[in-house]
Amino acid sequence: MSRLALRALLAIAALAFAASVNAQQAGAQSQQLNDLRDALHLTAAQQAAWRDFAAASAPDAEREARERSAEEMLPKLPAPRRVDLSIAVAKSDLESLERRGAALKAFYAQLTPAQQAIFDRETAQRER
Repeated sequence: MSRLALRALLAIAALAFAASVNAQQAGAQSQQLNDLRDALHLTAAQQAAWRDFAAASAPDAEREARERSAEEMLPKLPAPRRVDLSIAVAKSDLESLERRGAALKAFYAQLTPAQQAIFDRETAQRER
């Protein structure tokens, strides 16, 4: 087998592995959200806020693809452009976190104190 063919096979295997890991992570996150929703025993009036929260919490494949592309570009760029790209990625991450945070706060405000306690307990366990 030629070196080029071997490199192509390794690249394909790496991409397949990365896709598998991403799918597993997305599945685990989806299950965590389902478990949280079940534990909260949401009312019909809380469902819209839940949908917004769940949508904001979902992985963004487009954003992840941009980040992968940026990571691949970094070694090929001169230092000033690497810094600019790193800053742009950090700003994008902050914007994403702010969107998720706003959705979380809006959803949390719809919960009863008992539900808030459950939410706090369940989400703190995931952050460890």
